[in-house]
Amino acid sequence: MTTAASYVRFADREAHGVSPAYERLALAVSRDDELLALLDELPPAKRQPNLLFAVVRLLGGPVEDPAAFHAYALANWLAIAAELRTRATQTNEPGRCAVLLPVLAALPQPLALLEVGASAGLCLYPDRYAYRYGDHLLGAGEPALDCTVVGTAPPDRRPEVVWRAGLDLNPLDVTDPADVAWLDALIWPEHTHRRERLRAAASVAAADPPLLVRGDLVDDLPALAALAPPGATLVVFHTSVLYQVPAPRRDAFVDLVRTMPGHWVANEDPDVLPHAALPQQPDGALHNVLALDGAPLAWTRGHGQAITWFG
Repeated sequence: MTTAASYVRFADREAHGVSPAYERLALAVSRDDELLALLDELPPAKRQPNLLFAVVRLLGGPVEDPAAFHAYALANWLAIAAELRTRATQTNEPGRCAVLLPVLAALPQPLALLEVGASAGLCLYPDRYAYRYGDHLLGAGEPALDCTVVGTAPPDRRPEVVWRAGLDLNPLDVTDPADVAWLDALIWPEHTHRRERLRAAASVAAADPPLLVRGDLVDDLPALAALAPPGATLVVFHTSVLYQVPAPRRDAFVDLVRTMPGHWVANEDPDVLPHAALPQQPDGALHNVLALDGAPLAWTRGHGQAITWFG
């Protein structure tokens, strides 16, 4: 796929109906020969829209107006390119816990959670957050995660978590203002509620930090999993992570995680982690597939705002 086509795809499948600013900006970049030429000098993984837009936001540049974005990007390209080469999209969206919860709450309790691609570990606290599934409230306090559920009853309990750990090539620290600033930059411009949710979730994590290990999802996973306490159900999980992993390593991870004890929960784009015979997606927007031990269960929206159960 060309860089221009990837920006059109992002506008149509991810930003449409979710972020008018990013939809407008992605379409503009797809037609911007000067910016496309600069992007094509970078490694393919560093050209993605989310990463470019977040870096410009982090540096204080404009993302609402495509003309202003173009001028800023050209004038500051050396600084932008330097950030693009060293950073990765690590959107640590705690709202995704709302679509993981139906699976986690149904597993044998208590749980030992191990997140692959954990970023700052904000998705390791499904037992600490509150949830609103329509009129159904679960838990209290902040953040309160809103999610629309179709095709099944919402969960009636939160899981019991006795151990939580994360594995990431570049773990982020919620007590470090610079790391929190990067997490903030990754949130789309209009999403004030997600920015507030990030701050609330970061407070939860900072009060009881998880074990975050710098490492590779294949080479270092077994050693970290071995630290889980006996008597707890080990759950290895990941959400919107595998698209950043080269296909051979992705396959090696899937082969490994299938042999491990406990359970494997995946929430990924079906183009990245394929499943046979999936039902029709609810609409044209990008959906992930929630799967347990390789069996697909539901369509989910990328920020955890909706889950549509199969069957």
